[in-house]
Amino acid sequence: MSIAVVGSIGLDTIQTPAGRVNDVLGGSAAYFSLAARHFMPVSLVAVVGRDFPRDARSLLDQPDVDLAGLEVQDGKTFRWEGVYSDDMNTRATIGKPSRSMAWIALP
Repeated sequence: MSIAVVGSIGLDTIQTPAGRVNDVLGGSAAYFSLAARHFMPVSLVAVVGRDFPRDARSLLDQPDVDLAGLEVQDGKTFRWEGVYSDDMNTRATIGKPSRSMAWIALP
């Protein structure tokens, strides 16, 4: 038995009091998959663009994470940018999150 995870995978740019990172792996499906794999196998279903970095895919390519449902489509991967407050309890989205091509036709 495995858990089917259907959700978003994106690239995040994050600013915190400690510094800034650009285009790091993000998205609820990514985080859930990497955590849940410690308890049971995960089948990931998500879509990314052709610009999705190989190193980001490598982070997802873990034991007990089935990436057969990770679709790579023409277009760009969803991106989000945010700034966290000094106490890290609140954050603000910078600009408008990118609209990805993350729609796939299901039979």
